[in-house]
Order: sequence, then structure tokens, then C-alpha cells
Amino acid sequence: MVREIARTYPHVELMNTWAWIQSGINTDGAHNPVTSRRVRSGDILSLNTFPMISGYYTALERTLFLNHASDAHLALWDINCQVHRRGLELIRPGARCCDIATELNEMYREHGLLQYRSFGYGHSFGSLCHYYGREAELELREDIQTVLEPGMVVSMEPMIMIPEGMPGAGGYREHDILVVTEDGAEDITGFPFGPEYNIITKT
Repeated sequence: MVREIARTYPHVELMNTWAWIQSGINTDGAHNPVTSRRVRSGDILSLNTFPMISGYYTALERTLFLNHASDAHLALWDINCQVHRRGLELIRPGARCCDIATELNEMYREHGLLQYRSFGYGHSFGSLCHYYGREAELELREDIQTVLEPGMVVSMEPMIMIPEGMPGAGGYREHDILVVTEDGAEDITGFPFGPEYNIITKT
């Protein structure tokens, strides 16, 4: 990824770009430490990529499986994808951050999964790095009443974490970045999500 940024944008700095894959129960946190565990057939995987170009931070995160997924994993993955799709539809000018979070909470509650939701549903993007934070008033959480406006850049990234020992254990997360427009939002991620795309076959 760093090489591609350097090739495409030869005059920009290359700080703070990174990527990793978590596997198995180590997917149960948004950014758990990377380990030396070898992936196994049937593992749940979490892809995390974070390119930074000229100080502007973006991200892509996807749930994947190696070769196959159990019925329990598929059911949970499908629910999280449903929440993600609805979340993408809710990003539009005039929407309040808290209302988006409240509606998505209800979707998880209907499936008995709200207690496994991890944190807010998204946040602002732009100039961001480890040396300074992101804008707290543009977090898609129940306590944030900020109204979305054209030009804002936000993520949609619902996640549930199912504890070890339960059917379908692991973390499920899809992550897209959207630019709010005058009449909706443009999803600039362009990477598919869900079981029909992200079960990786390797023998």
C-alpha cells in the first residue's frame, strides 16, 4: 500500500500508513494487537487498512473468512451487513448523529445483539494522525446532536463483538467512508462487503 501511494503521489509524505489482518477471536476488538497466530480454514478475519495521503486519513475495514464460514458466523455477518447498509442510507444532510445511532441500535436490539455492539457507528475523517485526535462532535453516537451538512466526511462502521465460546464468536465490522452531498452522500470506498464477496478461497 505504501508503495502504491508513493507511485501514485510521488511528492507526498508517507507517514502513518499501515495495514493488518486479525484472525479468530483476535477480531473481537476494533484494533487488537497483531499476533503471530497462523490463520486456519474457517477463521473469521478482520482486514484493516489505513492509508494517509498528505495528512488526510482514510480507512477500509472488512470482515472476511478463510475458505468457509459456519452457519452461526454467516447469520451474524448478515445481520451486521444489514445494519451497515441501513447506516449508509442514513448518511445524508440534515440527519443528526444521535438519530442515526438510535435507529441502528434498534436493528441490533431486534436481533438480541445490542449488548455486543462495540462503540459509535462512525466518525469524521480528514486531517488526522496519531499526534492529534478527530472531531468529537462528529461521532455517530447517541449523545452527539450534530447535524450532518454537505462537505462533511464521515465513516459508517458498525461492529459487534461476540465473546469466545459463543456460536459465531469474533468481531464483525464493515467500514465505508462517505462524503455528505447536497442531496445524500457519496460512498468513496468502492470495496464490496458481505459473504458473497469476502470468503477467501485458499487451499
